Amino acid sequence: EVQLQASGGGWVQPGGSLRLSCAASGFSFDDHAISWYRQVPGKEREGVSCISTGDATTYYADFVKGRFTISSDSARNTVFLQMTNLKPEDTAVYYCVTDPRVAFCDYYSDYSVTKGYRYWGQGTLVTVSS
Repeated sequence: EVQLQASGGGWVQPGGSLRLSCAASGFSFDDHAISWYRQVPGKEREGVSCISTGDATTYYADFVKGRFTISSDSARNTVFLQMTNLKPEDTAVYYCVTDPRVAFCDYYSDYSVTKGYRYWGQGTLVTVSS
């Protein structure tokens, strides 16, 4: 059974930092695309970032560029999302997602495509407030 375990969420003040982790079991992240999505109540999930582990290419949504960094650790089969200079509008449940058929991040920000991806983590809540 494949499981994606997202963790690292919590409460932080504006300007603070958090590091999210997405650990996989039963599935190797090697040579696959792993994305982070987020969702606030009443809104559709939106793509935040993606990494193609085969060549370490990374992608970021405009609203997180310069603040978030995605990385992977193949030995730990884990993908990280380092979030800095957090803003209240970053408050959301963050999900990691991948699919064994997908090696590249071409469609990572298109939820009409990624909602059909096979493996979604359970989500971790990030709250940014003072």
